[in-house]
Amino acid sequence: MNHPLTPSEPPPSHLASPWAPPRLSMRWWPVFARNLRVWRKLVIPSLLANIGEPLLWLVAFGYGLGAMIGRVPTHGQDVPYILFLASGSVCMSAMNAASFEALYSAFSRMHVQKTWDGILNTPVQLDDVVLAEMLWAGFKALFSATVILAVIWALGISRAPRTLLALPVLLATGITFASLALVFNAKASGYDFFTYYFAVFLSPMMFLSGVFFPREQLPAFAQAITDWLPLTAAVELVRPLFLNQWPAQPWRHAAVLAAHALVGYWVALAFTRQRFRR
Repeated sequence: MNHPLTPSEPPPSHLASPWAPPRLSMRWWPVFARNLRVWRKLVIPSLLANIGEPLLWLVAFGYGLGAMIGRVPTHGQDVPYILFLASGSVCMSAMNAASFEALYSAFSRMHVQKTWDGILNTPVQLDDVVLAEMLWAGFKALFSATVILAVIWALGISRAPRTLLALPVLLATGITFASLALVFNAKASGYDFFTYYFAVFLSPMMFLSGVFFPREQLPAFAQAITDWLPLTAAVELVRPLFLNQWPAQPWRHAAVLAAHALVGYWVALAFTRQRFRR
């Protein structure tokens, strides 16, 4: 005899709204650990792919263009352009590493390799898989950014003790952009779809968030818009640490990152639920 669901029982997955609150447990950890074990076999090529471009930007623009620019004003002082660029490029690295992992690698596991299908035949829920992918991409971003931070220290660009406090910010940055990328991952029919994400979202943000030049150079209306971009929040938190200062309005910038991460995860989860019901 069939009994109606009691209030304490969640509705079956095929009846629940895709926008229902996330149902989370610690089952995300085996999925995260699985990705880690696979990645350990590819750590060197993965590392080169993730840090090669940011280091190229740092060397080409920092030393080349920096020699002509000299010093730039930021946070109440004039600093060498390479220091200004380094503090922004490490945030850009976290953004790119998380985005690539949550797009191309996650799409391969979800759609091409059907790894998610196999995982969902275990007690792991889709909500946990999406959370694991978001946290895994955040970890990859932290790893890549840490290597770049070590290069910055080795080159003597900045050895301020407070730069170590940038690590949790870079992790949060990676998680934030992973959640946003998973929204596109859920809607993608192929790898070409991700071009829209980079062209419409990431590339403009990279140039408007204070990575390459002070945002004060932008028109007032553009500054007001970029105040709410997640990459701007990351740069505003990290750059003062490179100058051995404390960020201004740290809670506001942290709230911007958290809001993008939470909303992004919820939307990505809803779209992914819809995709797996087809």
